[in-house]
Amino acid sequence: MTPLHVALALLIGLAAGVLSGVFGVGGGIVMTPGVQVFLGTPSIMAVATPLPVIIPTAFTGALRYHSAGEFDRVGARWMAVTGFFTAIVGALLTKIIKADILLLATAILLAWQSASILRGARPEDPSRPKPHRAATPGAFAAIGLLAGAVSGLLGIGGGLIMVPLMVSWLDIPLKRALGTSLAAMLAMVIPGTIVHAALGHVDWLLALVLSVGAVPGARIGANLALGSRERTLRIAVGSFLLLAAILYGAREVAHLLRG
Repeated sequence: MTPLHVALALLIGLAAGVLSGVFGVGGGIVMTPGVQVFLGTPSIMAVATPLPVIIPTAFTGALRYHSAGEFDRVGARWMAVTGFFTAIVGALLTKIIKADILLLATAILLAWQSASILRGARPEDPSRPKPHRAATPGAFAAIGLLAGAVSGLLGIGGGLIMVPLMVSWLDIPLKRALGTSLAAMLAMVIPGTIVHAALGHVDWLLALVLSVGAVPGARIGANLALGSRERTLRIAVGSFLLLAAILYGAREVAHLLRG
């Protein structure tokens, strides 16, 4: 790697880390296109190399949320356990399921859940009782099953699925959902990391440089989120998820039309 490549990788890692801490995601949504476009990394390595980077990045963000009391230990445990196994299944199914269809379905789910989060940012009507849904181990396990499968299929951390479902389905406060998501995704990226590492798809030097930027970035992002008002954070997270849904959906529709 040239000095310029190192500097670019550090900046990409920093941006991904901040994104991870603020939105409770792994950061691969930034790292994969970043290293592919700016560093010329081959496609398979661009997908695989961010996976080991997510582990220390998510751990740093989760630790910061945990220290602030924004963490659900039971939820993280159940989502991690079920997500670990379905991530393995998802990785194996990549040879069977057409990726375009899967990504389009993911985009629709993201758009639906982002709308729920944005609706929650509106001022509440005190005369209207708020529905309460029990955040049971079974509910967390179900979210983990889905998030793990998507993580394995798409090579992402799973936070794009866990955060909106915890907030809109289980009525968990957003900051707590962000911290819990970061902790649970640690287990979900392990299967993909092991498989891709065994196949030689991980550029370990690049992963190390990305981590140097991403780890402090995750702490910065978590501090930003923890210091924000719930309504402001809902608008930011909801808008981010909606943008991700639009980008995923537009790209996959274009692919399907060309195919």
